[in-house]
Amino acid sequence: MTVLTITDPHSGSTARIAPELGFNCFEFRAIVGSRPVDVLDAAPDFLMGGQRPSGHGIPILFPFPNRIRAGKFSWEGKDYQLPTTDKFGNAIHGLCMDRPWRVIEQRDDLVTGQFQLSVDAPDRQHLWPTDFVIEVDYEIVHNRLRANFRIGNPSNRRLPWGLGTHPYFKLPLGAGSGVNHCLVEVPASRRWELIDCLPTGNLLELGESHDLRDGAYVNTVTLDDVYTDIRCDGPQFDCTIMDEQAGLQVVQTCPPIFREIVAFTPPGRAAVCVEPYTCPTDAINLTARGLDCGWRTLGPGSEFHTWIDITAGPVLA
Repeated sequence: MTVLTITDPHSGSTARIAPELGFNCFEFRAIVGSRPVDVLDAAPDFLMGGQRPSGHGIPILFPFPNRIRAGKFSWEGKDYQLPTTDKFGNAIHGLCMDRPWRVIEQRDDLVTGQFQLSVDAPDRQHLWPTDFVIEVDYEIVHNRLRANFRIGNPSNRRLPWGLGTHPYFKLPLGAGSGVNHCLVEVPASRRWELIDCLPTGNLLELGESHDLRDGAYVNTVTLDDVYTDIRCDGPQFDCTIMDEQAGLQVVQTCPPIFREIVAFTPPGRAAVCVEPYTCPTDAINLTARGLDCGWRTLGPGSEFHTWIDITAGPVLA
């Protein structure tokens, strides 16, 4: 198994990426002052294979994040059927998180992976309306991990798409602390009503058990929710994981194209997932119902760029 390591020359912060496992960045060790902070959670035997592809590090979810109901959708007059792999009989998490990617550039502090449907998973090409290319740069700058995304449409038809990531953040952030000292904060004011993990199309106001705007202790909430109506003051917004005992925090910063955040507390793990999505679960079918939910299309020969930052640092007063 090939593993690529990138390093910031100034701080010594490092990240490790597994191109053969969906270009998954499964380790990010940030140096905060002189303290190493293990930001991401992955099983010790992740690199051995056989693990659930969406369960470790940062799975990349494209051309759709989360689920498509029963794996069925229609696009431009044609019906499609995706493999149904979740416990409810739905398609889940796209077409590229469980396949090898090609490495097209590598420096000490940066690595770029590329996945093209027709090249890297030709057996899946019939499952999506068009071919696509997705490129991801992982770059380390001091104590920040930057992911740059480039989405391309090499076909002569419109490409339908949504993008998400599924990062598992390791808790606690410092030695001598515990999950009971860790909070998760998401600046969202509503969430999608879900039945069996699929949106009904209705939006709900946040009750006390789901309101993360002022932070909630991770050990006091059980989350598997699609949040929306993100407050964005300026060109970006932050989601924060804070370890009060350790005096450390991890901030995930996104531009507003990531209009949904899935918050998930994986059972039996000292971790929390804060997942930026450009659209909600089953967005292609919600759009077909006339709901404006962020589902996007890319014209022939066109390209789209976006980014996500993950930064570790001291808790700011």
